[in-house]
Amino acid sequence: MQEILKLLIGIGVLLLGIPIGKFLAKVTAEEQKKWQPRFKLITFIGIIGGFVGLIIRNDVILFTFFFIAMVTSRNIKK
Repeated sequence: MQEILKLLIGIGVLLLGIPIGKFLAKVTAEEQKKWQPRFKLITFIGIIGGFVGLIIRNDVILFTFFFIAMVTSRNIKK
């Protein structure tokens, strides 16, 4: 039961990355053009790190890297 509760809290915090990322994208609009390649690199590293956390079954690493990937992916202009 504790494991399920930890996962639900982790998913809830992970989903908070979407509005936080959108807010930061609005606030830092002028930096987005300059830092565009770095945002892509950080997002890629976040996704890879999240999958590494999944493979080694470490929830802290998994949710941390996926949170970083979600927040930075909101700053990538389409």
